[in-house]
Formats: sequence, C-alpha cells, structure tokens
Amino acid sequence: MRSLRRPSALAAALIAVLPLSGCGLFGEDSGPRDVAAQFVAAFAGGDSTTAASHTDTPESAKALMDQVRERLKPATVQASVVEVGEAGDADVTKARYSVTWDLGKGRNWTYESAFELRRGDEAWKVHWAPSVLHPKLASGQSVAVETLESPLAPVLDRDGTPLLAPTRVISVLFEKAKSDNPDAVAGTLARALSGIDKSITKKSILDGAAKSATYTVVALRETDYSAVKSAIYELPGVRFTSESRLLAPDKTFAPSLVPAIRKQVEESVEGKAGWRVHTVDSTGAEVEELFAEDAEPADAVRTVLSVKTQKAAENALRSEKKPAMLVAIQPSTGEVLAVAQNAAADKQGQLALMGRYPPGSTFKIVTAAEALDSGMAKADTKLGCPATTTVNGRVIPNSNKFDKGTIPLHSAFAFSCNTTFADLAVKMEPSALTDMATRLGLGVDFVVPGVTTITGSVPPAEDVVERAEDGFGQGRVVASPFGMALVTSTVVSGRMLPPVLMEGATTEANLTPEAVPDSVLAPIRRMMREVVTSGTATALNRFPDMHGKTGTAQFGDGTRSHGWFVGYRGDLAVAVLITDAGTSGPAVAATGRFLDGLR
Repeated sequence: MRSLRRPSALAAALIAVLPLSGCGLFGEDSGPRDVAAQFVAAFAGGDSTTAASHTDTPESAKALMDQVRERLKPATVQASVVEVGEAGDADVTKARYSVTWDLGKGRNWTYESAFELRRGDEAWKVHWAPSVLHPKLASGQSVAVETLESPLAPVLDRDGTPLLAPTRVISVLFEKAKSDNPDAVAGTLARALSGIDKSITKKSILDGAAKSATYTVVALRETDYSAVKSAIYELPGVRFTSESRLLAPDKTFAPSLVPAIRKQVEESVEGKAGWRVHTVDSTGAEVEELFAEDAEPADAVRTVLSVKTQKAAENALRSEKKPAMLVAIQPSTGEVLAVAQNAAADKQGQLALMGRYPPGSTFKIVTAAEALDSGMAKADTKLGCPATTTVNGRVIPNSNKFDKGTIPLHSAFAFSCNTTFADLAVKMEPSALTDMATRLGLGVDFVVPGVTTITGSVPPAEDVVERAEDGFGQGRVVASPFGMALVTSTVVSGRMLPPVLMEGATTEANLTPEAVPDSVLAPIRRMMREVVTSGTATALNRFPDMHGKTGTAQFGDGTRSHGWFVGYRGDLAVAVLITDAGTSGPAVAATGRFLDGLR
C-alpha cells in the first residue's frame, strides 16, 4: 500500500469546493459555511488535527478519522461541500458534503454524508458523531476494506479442453525453530511426502530448514494433500498455506511446455479483482456492507495445442529409455499441436524445441529440394548409389555399405543413399544448402509467444568434404525436432508459415524466406510417400497416405547414432527424435504408436 502524502495547506484547501462568503474564512467570527468548508478541506487533506479542531469533541473526532484513514489507506481523498443550511438566528444548521476515497488500483468509493453545525459560546462547531464520516457508521464502529479475488481464467486447447485450470494448491511449510524435535518432524514429513515426490528426504528437509526460517517443503494438489493430511497436519513447526494456481489437469502433462505457457499467460488470466467496504464493530466483526464492486474474471486464454494430440505424443514416447522427443505441427496454419518429451529428455531441458542434433538422412529433404530447384537433377534422373564414395580422401559409406548401383533420385531418397546425396552436395555452391534449408524454415529464428525455439543451423560449407557430409545431414548441420517438423510442414503446405502456439498471438521471424515452388515440393512429397511404401519406413505403410523420411545421425566418435523420423499424413506434420537409439527404427515405431493414439 502507498503511504498517504499530505498536501500542502493550499492544496488541501483547493480539494474542497468552498461556497464561502468573502473575508470571514479565517476570521474569528467564521460562520457555519466557513467552518463546514474548513472541516471538509482539512479532513480531505489528511489533517485530522485541524479537522478535529472544528468539531465539538476533538479527541473522539481525531481518533476515528485517523482510524478510518489507516484502515482504508487511501491514495487521495477528495471532498467538497454540497450545501450548508441558512442559520439565521438559529444555533443549529446542517451541511452536506460529497467525498471520494481513491483506494488505488482504480478503486474509487464516492458517497454523500452530512453533519450538524452548532453555535457555541465562542464559534460554530461540527457536531461530532461517527455518521459524519459515513451515514451508516455508528458509535463503536469503524470500517474495513476487503479485496474480492477474481478466479484465474483457464487456458484451453484448440478444442476448448482445459490445458491449465485453476487448482487449489496447499504449500507445506516447516519452521524448524518452532519444533521441539526437528529431526523427528523432518523424518515424518519425508515418509509421508516421498511417495508423492521422491526427491523429498529427511536430509533435504533439514538442509532446507537450515537455510530458511520458513522452508517450503512441497506444494501439493488438493488430492495429494488429502492423502497425507492426517500424517502431517498436527506436526509441531509445520503449517500450511493455500492458493489457486494454473495447473494441468494431469501433473505429468507436458512438463517441459506448461511452465512456459503459464508464464506467457500469467497476466491475461488474472482478471480484475473486486472489492468491498463494510463497517465493523469493536471486535472486528462485520456489521453492514457500505459498498461493493464484484470481481471481473478474465476470459479464458486459448492455445492452438491439442490435448488429444499431446497425450498421444506423450504416450508414444513413454516407454523409451533414451531421451525421446516429438513435435507435431498443422501445416495449413503453422499451429503447434504437440510438443512432447519422455522423462529422460525432460531431465535435460526443452530438447524438442531447442535441442541441436545432426538431422542425419532427414536432411536429404533439403538436399533433394536443392537438386531439383537448381536443375541438377529430376526425380527420375539416374544417379549412382555405390556402397561408398570418396571425397578428398573422406570415405562416405551407405548404412551397412549397401549398394544399389545406378537408380533414380526418388529411389536413392527412398533407400536413403548417403553416397548419392554426398555426391550431389559436392556439386552445389557452398551456400546452396544453407539457402534451401532457410526457405524450408531450418535456420530461421522465431519469437513464438509462449515458448523459446531454435530451428537449427546450416552454415555455408566452403570445404568440399564438409559439404558432402552436409548433404546427408552430418557435417556441421544441426536441427531440433521443432526445426525438422517445420521443414516437413513447409513441404506439405508449400510455404513456410510462422509457427504459432497461442491463439491470436503473432510470431516474429528474423526473415521471410522465398517460397519453394510446387514443381520442387511435389516430387519431394512423392519421394516421401515412396519411403513409406517401399523404402526405409514401410512399418508405417499401414497408415493410408503416410509420407516420411528416416534418418540415422552419427555423433561423438561415430560409433553411436541418433534415430529420426519426420513425416506427414493429411494436415499433420511430425518429427520424432530418439537420441542414441542406434537406428531410425525406434523413431519409426514411436511414430506408429503416436498415430495409433490419434485413431
């Protein structure tokens, strides 16, 4: 709360509208109009001493004015005399005045009150009573202001399903100094809570309590709290607080994504708090409401995520032991449908959105697009697919050194011939793959409201060996699952659409790349279909019209490999990466589980 700053005497006087007669304002024979104006001006300016001096019981008046002002803590008070009755020869008259309390944060309370003025032996005085401050304020009473919290608005997915909903959370607090046996209490807490959070131990509790006088052991959903309440509620030194937080209905739902979304929407979901003023008696009990303004809940915030798609993605990855990631995008809109990771990936951060991995043979989409766009080859151009090819002394093999002889480009793509695509890349300009990757979205930097993303990087390759390795997704090329999902989405839609997570939000990009013509993308789509019908991803041929590209990407000393699959079906583009998987097989299998989950 802001402290009250009293205005100068001149400013205080200007706060009141003074219907006064000439020079009698500060004279000894001030009339009732003058006294009423001086009282109201001093009261509005926070000068309770001066205001009280114009009453017939100064001590009582000052005490109540100070108490009310302390309880309301106004930023400012504005008051003006509305009417003062003609006294004539009478010793009593009445005055009405209007007052507005500015309580900050747009809260203004305006009303009219009235008081009597009585002529004493020496001067006119305000006849003091609590009702001077408010017509309903009685003897022995004061006022109180109460905030009416607005419930948090939910965050919904594209179908209106709650993604985040207001949930009561109970925090378990431990105050070691208030416990006669901290070791025993910490042990009991650990036994009760470790089943909910395995990281909670007696040692972790005692270590935390040693660093903080009030240590937050854990924040629990109400269902979890109910399960342990009987075991921890009466423990000495343990207390509890509760608040409403936006949580996913399932606490295992998108743990790498939910915090970023919550941060993005935290101001949008708060709504406008309400407030009320009421009288209280000497015990603090409420007597009567004087004013109320209801809270105004915020409208629900919508994302373009799909809870159904997200859950299918998470279920598809759950059984994987190695870090596994999946990103799904709707090509027609650029809307992000799902960003999923398994527990092993979650421990390492937001790998699905920001990880940088060699994309392996999934990058052959880019190399093939550049070969087609430059006129270097057509889909049916016959090219060599030998077991190995040598570039400046660097021997580049196919997987298990398979040899397909001379075959069309589309077959080399389906069989994933490293040698074919290395030889194509060698003939390209150093920045050719960089430019084509950018046109497909890989290497573009986005500011996506709700998440932080990295698509990847394809540096120009002056060195011919590096260029050959780039041609099949090794070399210095790196991509995130998000980046490869974007590439796949662009192949489907025909243009790179900026990815979107929050409905109505605008994604910014560092550049708008030139579109890739359909004369290039149409053959790429047919090639991706051939990968599924007769190439390296036939396990997915049970899904009608499935298109894709597998990838095995070496890393480290070259003896270990990540497994990739990128593909699309209808208006759904997907990229799956399982690190250190050895082959693309596990990524293909995870994609199948994902698609089964959507059915």
